[in-house]
Amino acid sequence: MSKTLVAYFSATKVTEKVAKRLAAVADADLYEIKPQEPYTPEDLDWLNKESRSSIEMNNKTMRPAIANKVENMDEYDTIYLGFPIWWYVAPTIINTFLEQYNLTGKKIIPFATSGSSGMGTTNAELADSCKGAVLKEGRRFSKGVSEEELKSWIESLKEES
Repeated sequence: MSKTLVAYFSATKVTEKVAKRLAAVADADLYEIKPQEPYTPEDLDWLNKESRSSIEMNNKTMRPAIANKVENMDEYDTIYLGFPIWWYVAPTIINTFLEQYNLTGKKIIPFATSGSSGMGTTNAELADSCKGAVLKEGRRFSKGVSEEELKSWIESLKEES
């Protein structure tokens, strides 16, 4: 039996709301990627070149520490991976998350939240971090995405397989 996980990082609770909706619709387990050091509003100030998020995103080798770990990752076949779009890609903490597991044979399906930015080069930025996995094309959602829209997306992914 295939087991599904919705893993997400949410700095301002927007992605969390979409992830919870997606987990319910997909009948999946839910896991929050928690930074070891939580982000403050000052850390998230993308207009400040010295803010934590700006520094992390300007150095793609940075791997912010994560406070928790999925203990039973080997049980999951499919992982929906959620995050806010930062600088047109996934935050580098998503790379940290992916790199701490053996993902061989798993299907990774990114989803993101953003007011208007698309997925940009997200998959290209994540590919090296999930070696051995099948990295599917992701999708951006607005914070108000409906359960019906999420169900439709999940069904479209099943048709691709």
